[in-house]
Amino acid sequence: MRNQDCKFSRPFSRPLSALMRIAGIAGAAVLALSFNLAHAADWNMDQLMTSLAQTKPARVNFVEKKYISTLDRPIESSGELMYTPPDKLEKRTIKPKAERMLLERNMITLERGKNKFAIDLNESPELSALIESIRATLAGDRRSLELNYVVALTGSREQWKLALTPSDFQARQKVKRITLSGTAGEVREVEVLQADGDRSVMTIEKPRS
Repeated sequence: MRNQDCKFSRPFSRPLSALMRIAGIAGAAVLALSFNLAHAADWNMDQLMTSLAQTKPARVNFVEKKYISTLDRPIESSGELMYTPPDKLEKRTIKPKAERMLLERNMITLERGKNKFAIDLNESPELSALIESIRATLAGDRRSLELNYVVALTGSREQWKLALTPSDFQARQKVKRITLSGTAGEVREVEVLQADGDRSVMTIEKPRS
């Protein structure tokens, strides 16, 4: 991990904060999910991974809400998300303050104004495993996903939910579960539940033409 230019304020100094921000990169519009056994046989992990692997470069809008036990109301932010297969994710927050986060290969770069902070995932195995949950899902990489998580898929092609529980004990001390939901090859929502009970929910929708 190294600083470039100068350090961010306290939230940027914690790897978990970076995780919470990256974890939202795959999210989208909130779905009313219901598991239908009649549809389950028509939709499985192989089909989901194949659909996700066909994802093309995309630019979408996001709204993220963070629910923190010490606060009366959630903290909300919004902006744009960009994904370039197989490993480039960019999140540009517009409100409440301008901020940019870039995940490319094994580096996370955070920018706010003239300040820049970089994290090398090779130097943070725990964070690397958590980030891989998002990257592997978007890339449709089942092998990598199941290497770091216990995976549970429910629902149908139209409304599916993928629950990821960290396999690593140390990772579970920070993140209890990551749940992605969507339709066909599109991830529509990402919820990150921390071990301390705090959580974040990010939803995404395509820009209106």
